[in-house]
Parts: sequence; structure tokens; C-alpha cells
Amino acid sequence: MRPALEAVADAWGAIQRYGAALLLIAMTALYGFNVLVRALLPQYASTFAWIEEAARYMMVWVVFLAVGIALEVGRHIVIDLLWGRLGARAERWLFALIDVIGVLFSVLMMVLSIQLAIFVAGSGQISPTLGVPAYVLYVAPVVGFASLAFSFLLRLFAVRDARRTPSAAAWLKGGES
Repeated sequence: MRPALEAVADAWGAIQRYGAALLLIAMTALYGFNVLVRALLPQYASTFAWIEEAARYMMVWVVFLAVGIALEVGRHIVIDLLWGRLGARAERWLFALIDVIGVLFSVLMMVLSIQLAIFVAGSGQISPTLGVPAYVLYVAPVVGFASLAFSFLLRLFAVRDARRTPSAAAWLKGGES
């Protein structure tokens, strides 16, 4: 079971990493292009008003794609006042409690995000300049919190826990095995 879980974690990590990277590159390119148009050809600036909205959508997606990755590799905020000062058994229990609370919180937020996305989709709201359904923006937290719950579960079952050992995910090594 563990190898299968690691394979799923590696595949999902690669999707998140490359998706976030592509969105960041596209966002940077669009912003750069927008600046050039405004500086060199201001008469066409209004034609590209959609770029700012697209960049906002991209940034929201980047944040929620990266949240699970950050937890998996140990880059979330941590208060380590007790870490290392407890016995091994107490530390395991504390880590398990943190992970269970993290899973429960992430699942709750995912459910609330789903409800919000469904509400927005039902409203028929369309983004002003892009003309895409507004719920596309509200699906990002669903993906992000699902990913966060998955990362907490990986930690809980000691499949990937950057607190104890550095992450050995294949996608962190650039795909090398």
C-alpha cells in the first residue's frame, strides 16, 4: 500500500509543482507584456485589460496548488517550542494530534469551499473581463484544501513527514529516481 500511496503522492506533487510553475511563468509573461503595451503603445492598453484579472486568477490558483507542497516538504509555519523537548512517544502523539486536526480542518474547509463553488456556479456569475464562469476561481480552494488534507494524511501515516526526515519525493529531485 505504501508504494502505491507514494506513487500517487509523487504524481500529484508533480502536477501541483508544474501547474504552479507554468501559471507563474504565464502570469509573469502577461504582466511584462502588459507593462510594455502601456509604456510603448498606450492607445492599446484597454485592449489588454483582461490581463490583470487573468493574473489574479492565476495567483489564486498558484497559492492553492502550492499549499499541499509546502506542507509536504516542511515549509509551513511551525512553532517548535516543544519539538525535541518531549520524549519520543509524547512527540509522536503530539504530531499525530496536529495531523488529525489538520486533516479535519482541511476537510471542513474543502467542504465549505465546495459549497461556495456550487453557490457561485448556481448564480451564473461571469468574470467581468475574461468572461469565464466565476466559480473557476472558487474551485482553487477545493483543490488546495484537498491537497492539504492529503499531505496531512501522508504525515499522519508516516509516508511523508518532513518533520522527521527530509522529503524524498521523486518530484522534488526533478523527476530522477
